[in-house]
Amino acid sequence: MNVPDPVRAVTDGHRLRRVWRNELGGLTYQIGTGESRRFVKWAPAGSGLDLAAEAARLSWAGRYTAVPPVLDAGADGAGSWLLTAGLPGENAVSRRWKADPATAVAAIGRGLRHLHDTLPVDGCPFSWGAADRLAVIHAMDPGPGSGKLARLADIPPVDVAVVCHGDSCAPNTLIADDGTCTGHVDLGALGVADRWADLAVATWSTTWNYGSGWEDALLDAYGIGPDPARTAYYRLLWDLGP
Repeated sequence: MNVPDPVRAVTDGHRLRRVWRNELGGLTYQIGTGESRRFVKWAPAGSGLDLAAEAARLSWAGRYTAVPPVLDAGADGAGSWLLTAGLPGENAVSRRWKADPATAVAAIGRGLRHLHDTLPVDGCPFSWGAADRLAVIHAMDPGPGSGKLARLADIPPVDVAVVCHGDSCAPNTLIADDGTCTGHVDLGALGVADRWADLAVATWSTTWNYGSGWEDALLDAYGIGPDPARTAYYRLLWDLGP
């Protein structure tokens, strides 16, 4: 296994196992096992992954809710890294929870509601609002824009402003043995937005990870009814990124 030098340097001689690779080349490794396990993320230079931004969000959110504590972060010419402590539980798409989607989906919905209810909008220094996201997309493509971008110009009125996770896909929820949410990971886009920015993606993710028929169960666990218009808008925005 070809491990970046900064990643190897923070292992302290403990066993290292790669647990995730994303489409941008970012890597996540687990160091050690059990309650003392740690995780280190690696983002190669030029990948567009901003681990410093994630470290700042984790440090802020950790004052209010269960997210991985930041232990170290840094960067060099080859890339950047982020070392965090582990949280209890398994991610919601582990073999165990994929075999029990009813429990997993309920934990995701309740966990997302807890996150939204707990993180304070007032004083949150980060935004994930539709207008800000659209500005970034336009900056990345300064041309006249596609038909999708034109459809996104009409931003729905905000239902309820919350501090959104920013990547509420199922793998980013951790679940304890008793089926309760123990925390959230991968908060690099966390920020204030309409709660449907998270809900649209969280429900969509159930179809990717557990099959059809689980979207309403997640909304029930969250405590809200469907909103097809906002769901369609925020899924389209998600498709275009960031």
